Amino acid sequence: MDYKSSLIQDGNPMENLEKQLICPICLEMFTKPVVILPCQHNLCRKCASDIFQAANPYWTGRGSSVSMSGGRFRCPTCRHEVIMDRHGVYGLQRNLLVENIIDIYKQECSSRPLQKGSHPMCKEHEDEKINIYCLTCEVPTCSMCKVFGVHKACEVAPLQSVFQGQKTELNNCISMLVAGNDRVQTIITQLEDSCRVTKENSHQVKEELSQKFDTLYAILDEKKSELLQRITQEQEEKLSFIEALIQQYQEQLDKSTKLVETAIQSLDEPGGATFLLTAKQLIKSIVEASKGCQLGKTEQGFENMDFFTLNLEHIADALRAIDFGTDEEEEEFIEEEDQEEEDSTEGKEEGISGHQ
Repeated sequence: MDYKSSLIQDGNPMENLEKQLICPICLEMFTKPVVILPCQHNLCRKCASDIFQAANPYWTGRGSSVSMSGGRFRCPTCRHEVIMDRHGVYGLQRNLLVENIIDIYKQECSSRPLQKGSHPMCKEHEDEKINIYCLTCEVPTCSMCKVFGVHKACEVAPLQSVFQGQKTELNNCISMLVAGNDRVQTIITQLEDSCRVTKENSHQVKEELSQKFDTLYAILDEKKSELLQRITQEQEEKLSFIEALIQQYQEQLDKSTKLVETAIQSLDEPGGATFLLTAKQLIKSIVEASKGCQLGKTEQGFENMDFFTLNLEHIADALRAIDFGTDEEEEEFIEEEDQEEEDSTEGKEEGISGHQ
């Protein structure tokens, strides 16, 4: 607690000092012993004990023969959680500095003359202090108002007794409110934990789902590569066959072209003897070349690749039907598929037997 800086900010150091020495529970000046919390805020030990008991109703108290593990409560000023050992509030350290300041403050106040106006005065009787409490009207008043004034017929009580009673009632209300705040804070903590666990579980199932789909993608890519390879292999085989035929026909064409050129040159030979020397062999070569045109050919539909067609509708339907379910549902689905396959196999075997 920074008393020095707080006092400098106010023009009346004594009034500001008194504000600094007010307990946040009882709203009165600290009553010794004063305990300091781990968060550096101070409480009367009695007030600390009250809120500790309210937050830990099953704590047996100091001197009990039952060994306790302690408890916890929250600082009424900053809401910091204070964890206690088995000694309870008696395990908190006393703030001797604050206690000494209280003693000095009280000595200073007692040495000063009582100032007029330091005690509330009656509005009807300006020279009379408010010293009684009207129970009927529920307002503090003075003795003159009871004897001669508006509260003459009312029931009154000593101001101090009513003061102590309402102060006790307010302390109880504060304790209940603090305990209620602790319960609310506990619920908030539980909900925050639930939120955190929900996020962690969602992240985990997302990772698992992504891994399963990545596995499916890998299987599909592998199967796709395999089928594409088979198509490529068939394509290469057919292209090799066609290219070989083209090569054969091209060689035959070249050979025939040369024979035609040779025959044309022979026709241009003017001498009959010279022509006859080569004509018979040339005719024989042309006839043989004509017979050689009976080379291999491709069958009708040779270039067709329709037999590589896939029907993936049932697989697409199965993929669209993918959904979240229990292992029992998956087992039932597998059993149904196995049963359908068995029924189909038995139907085929019965059809074959009947045919025979």
